[in-house]
Amino acid sequence: MAISANILERKTTHFVIWRPLAVASPPRLIIGQIQVGNPPTLTNQNQFQMTPAAGVTGLWEIAATACGLTDGQVYHYWFEIEDTRSSTNPRPTVRCTDPMAFTVDWRLFPSLNDNRQPASAVKFANGKLVPCDAGGEEIRFDGDVEPDTLPTNNRLVIYELPTAWVMSRGLNQPDRAVGTFRDTQALVDEKVGGANFSDLALLQPGNSYLTDLGINAIELLPPADSFFKREWGYDTAHFLAPDYELGFPEGNASPTSNTDLIALVKSCHAHGIRFFIDAVMAFGREEAYQHIDFPDFCIEDPKHHQDDPDALTSTRGFGKKEVRDGFGSTLFRYTRAVAGPVYNPISGKDELPLVPARQLMFAYLTRWARDFHIDGIRLDSVENLANWDFVGGFRDLGHSLNKQRFIDQGVDPARADERFLVVGEELSLPFDILTQRRLDGLWNDTFHSFVRAAILGQNADGEPSFEWTVRKAIDCRIIGFPGGQSAINYITSHDVQGFRRERLFTMLRDAPDAEKRIKLAFVCLLTAVGIPMILAGEEFADQHDLFNVQGNVDQGGGKQIDPVNFSRLTDNPQGDDDDSKRARAVAEMRRRIFTYVSRLVKFRTTKLALSVDDTDFIHVDFNDSKRVVVWKRGGPGQDPVVVVANFSDFVTANAGTSGAIYQVPNWPITPPGRGWREVTQDRPVAPEFVSREPIFPWEAKVYTLV
Repeated sequence: MAISANILERKTTHFVIWRPLAVASPPRLIIGQIQVGNPPTLTNQNQFQMTPAAGVTGLWEIAATACGLTDGQVYHYWFEIEDTRSSTNPRPTVRCTDPMAFTVDWRLFPSLNDNRQPASAVKFANGKLVPCDAGGEEIRFDGDVEPDTLPTNNRLVIYELPTAWVMSRGLNQPDRAVGTFRDTQALVDEKVGGANFSDLALLQPGNSYLTDLGINAIELLPPADSFFKREWGYDTAHFLAPDYELGFPEGNASPTSNTDLIALVKSCHAHGIRFFIDAVMAFGREEAYQHIDFPDFCIEDPKHHQDDPDALTSTRGFGKKEVRDGFGSTLFRYTRAVAGPVYNPISGKDELPLVPARQLMFAYLTRWARDFHIDGIRLDSVENLANWDFVGGFRDLGHSLNKQRFIDQGVDPARADERFLVVGEELSLPFDILTQRRLDGLWNDTFHSFVRAAILGQNADGEPSFEWTVRKAIDCRIIGFPGGQSAINYITSHDVQGFRRERLFTMLRDAPDAEKRIKLAFVCLLTAVGIPMILAGEEFADQHDLFNVQGNVDQGGGKQIDPVNFSRLTDNPQGDDDDSKRARAVAEMRRRIFTYVSRLVKFRTTKLALSVDDTDFIHVDFNDSKRVVVWKRGGPGQDPVVVVANFSDFVTANAGTSGAIYQVPNWPITPPGRGWREVTQDRPVAPEFVSREPIFPWEAKVYTLV
């Protein structure tokens, strides 16, 4: 049975609108064709009254064949409905986007009102409604690799990629633009060049930047359509449609969001890279159901309605409830069910109880799993979703859809769960949400706190000792995670607001040995228990462009719009003045850091000892102002990995001479005929120096058997 949902099947023959709330006026279909101009307009416009669908409650429809459509043509349309968010009597009518639309076209707005609801687009062909981009390009995902060839969860290194990018056109003068689906594809596929960033060296044909880096999963910041231009996308407007801007590169005649996204995912899979989406479901802005059926889908101002079942957060694992925060957007309801039996867009039957917003999001997930073959999901703001039952249901549906994808492609579904992951952002770390299997994993925000403190030689806040700061960073099980596959570790995430959350280069701008400390942080990230995640740009020590003069960032100064600048990796400043020399030194440092991180990433994704949870701390040394911690990764029968990390200014006496020794006790036995290799410098270790190599300030060495 192919992946689908009832309402998605109905959309192949009918225009349909699901509206659980009973209102006085039936919805109308407004349909025509776009006439490109300044501004674009709707031509050949017609209006059709919709009627209730037979056998179900709350679903309205009109057959496509009853609308006088011409075969092979693309049509733009809205639904005209009573605005249920309005308190006036009678309610005004508004034209809203099809909430189940696969394509939205922000070039075309309704002319009857001032709401921000773009037209939906679809093709009529052979008596059917065919999903397509606005120019008629049909949506087909064919020729994908077998999904069991993709990496398993315990081998992942995730790359968190914003869609706001900049490119240096001159010293300290970056130009900001949209990193489109095609630009992202060019980071992966050596056959594809950039779009908005076609001049970027890393995106030239012949390059596969992310293959060079070695990551094997991309998490794209919210790719569903958003009302706002290139913030992080946390005001989703149209859940089933990929973002209009991300599919409308400069020079395109029309947006191609669907076909561009499919091409991106296919390129990722062909290069052994899994594709994750960032799903923002707690709230939305200018989403159609805010007009179609506000009372059943949304809650207004929960602070003043705290007795409403959807007003407060989930317990967050500690019995504490707080008022939900929409951050200026409108919150969805995930707790209160409708009063009577209504149509369920997934099953196609009237059901009770039914929580409409849950079903909307299940349709959203079904569409993205079916048409884009996603391999994982990061759920934003789990506390503001405020319902663990919904979170668990979303996770379970994701795994079921992924198994069906395996079946549809003729692959054993028993291999599916280890290649699909649903993780949540809930920074208070309620581990019950993991043990109850509501989520597969959580962002481990404590990791970034521990490691950033450690590379400054400090205890993390609330930690009584430096040793336990490092131990808790390296083994997430100590703080309560059930295992490494349930923790997403990161040094930096897209949330760059607040103390020690800025990019590493910016945080360490005044620290000595900044390059060494950045490298030390990456050793911790890529040898710790947990799934490593790298914010795009950190692998070459990118810096913030939108910080203020004090080095701080806030919402107005860059939290959600500070971009990644890939050109910094290939910058080659010229000139003999002091500023040019400093810029050249920084550029050379960035290239060294990239090479270092890339070597570690590739080691992480291939080394069996780092795919299991087994960890032993075999040596600590805090004598004579040293802060040295040594850990061993790997289980019985596996070749171990040993990390010797020096979080201090200490250097072995006479370092650089043959007599310089730092002895690490409890070193694993070297099997006959085997030897050791130091990974970060990619060099063999002389047998007489195994466990006895000198150590240097703010440096880690990573050893493996060969």
